[in-house]
Amino acid sequence: MTANEKTLIKFYTAFANADASKMCGCYHSKIEFRDPAFGLLKENDVCQMWKMLIEKSKGNIKIEFSDIKADEYVGSAQWIATYNFSKTNRKVENVIRAQFQFKDGLIIKHTDDFDIWKWSKQAFGITGYLLGWTGFFQKKIQQQALLSLKKYKETKNAN
Repeated sequence: MTANEKTLIKFYTAFANADASKMCGCYHSKIEFRDPAFGLLKENDVCQMWKMLIEKSKGNIKIEFSDIKADEYVGSAQWIATYNFSKTNRKVENVIRAQFQFKDGLIIKHTDDFDIWKWSKQAFGITGYLLGWTGFFQKKIQQQALLSLKKYKETKNAN
């Protein structure tokens, strides 16, 4: 097992244990994260996103990971998040393919890819089924995700 495979296992084990601090310890200070829901996030915003998602799940998120592969520079993983979407309380099982780049033994780029239409059908029901495939609806999902993160950061900074 490579050092970077160990880093990915540490990251997803921390996620499964709802430990955002340990997850963030696997990231380089210049981390860039991208996924269909949030778009591009950089540096501290990435850790804040994980903290927010873990807190919003209230311990009701199940993380399973497999197919961890990594060499000195790049890596990949498959993972599944099962949870109730906070806005609708609908159950979601999101299958995600992750790609990574490493620098100085830490993750510097993390890209999660998943079917946003499939996700939106689970999260929003018939509305997601009818509109989830459209660019308009996908942009709305991203705007809401970023707004949630902005509000979360303001609340955390106020405390």
